[in-house]
Amino acid sequence: MPAPDHTPSLPDDPALLRIDGPIATITLNRPAAFNSIDLSIAKKLEQLAAAVEASHDIRVLVIEGEGRAFSAGGDLQTIGAAAEADTIAPVVGELLKHYHAFIETVRRMPKIVLSSVHGSAAGAGMGLAFVTDLCIAADTARFTPAYAKIGVSPDGGSTVGMVGTVGVRRALQIFLAEDSFSAQQAYDWGLVAKVVPAVELKAATRQFAERLAQNPPAAIAGTKSLVYQAAVTPTKQQLDAEEAKIIDAMHTEDFRVAVKKFTSKGK
Repeated sequence: MPAPDHTPSLPDDPALLRIDGPIATITLNRPAAFNSIDLSIAKKLEQLAAAVEASHDIRVLVIEGEGRAFSAGGDLQTIGAAAEADTIAPVVGELLKHYHAFIETVRRMPKIVLSSVHGSAAGAGMGLAFVTDLCIAADTARFTPAYAKIGVSPDGGSTVGMVGTVGVRRALQIFLAEDSFSAQQAYDWGLVAKVVPAVELKAATRQFAERLAQNPPAAIAGTKSLVYQAAVTPTKQQLDAEEAKIIDAMHTEDFRVAVKKFTSKGK
């Protein structure tokens, strides 16, 4: 049975989770700080992602931002204070321990994760938009690498999500030579799956998530796992993995029903 609609979060939590049938939504909820990533939101995201991963009823996770931006990236108030106090290593290390655990869960979970981006996605916020499995963006969204301008290299999964999509040279261009780029450019580079008018983003995200959720769990889990390991796995090992995954899927009731429906056509 699908999970009942509920909101297992408090309204002032730094990230919120709501579940509607097979679709879960995590909302970054620090709008006054443009959803920048501090320790509080990193810990909450780690917790919420673990809950989504553990649910057998959820097939699609949507990640969105509250307010005027998707996410401004790392919280520079926190990081600046740590720099002044010479506590960068423990402060940023603790922040990234929880945030990177969240990113690992996003990549590992046997569900499709869809980012829904409006406004600004900068630094680690841009990384989050593209470390998900798919991204839908408002036509007014802007993506800003931001790292090189403040003298640092990418973090928060930024290279994990982008290099495999755009390649090494384009990634270097994005991180070192682009001040910002549009949703249309991101679409042209393969980083964004759909660009829609800003006023339609919520509805279009829901429609896209519902379409993705039509896929049976075994198809989603097997496909995601195989696609991510394909680039780094020897051919024979990848073929063996494909065989194992498809045989597992063929043992499900979803497969039996679908094949029966297909083979009965025209009879």
